[in-house]
Amino acid sequence: MNFRRSTTSRRSNTTQAARVIIVVADVMAAIIGLWILMYLLDANRANGFVEFIRDLAGWLAGWSHDLFTFDEAWARVVAGYGLAAVVYLVVGHMVAGRLLRRH
Repeated sequence: MNFRRSTTSRRSNTTQAARVIIVVADVMAAIIGLWILMYLLDANRANGFVEFIRDLAGWLAGWSHDLFTFDEAWARVVAGYGLAAVVYLVVGHMVAGRLLRRH
């Protein structure tokens, strides 16, 4: 009986960890996606919320936001920040899937 509880508890903890990883990856990608949308719609950069999202997205996509050198600024933003969002989604969901398959 104790073995069953232990196995069930580990499985439950693994499932919860996988869900947390997925939620974190999705939230990170959503923040980046929101910044891309705000940029494309020319949101007021003096607005506190827009500034907060821009700064947060810049931090999350710091490794990729100047990766591409398109002539158009909107294309650089979409490609650079979009790449970061896709990577967070793919990696987060892959890690969660591996956790779930192991248990």
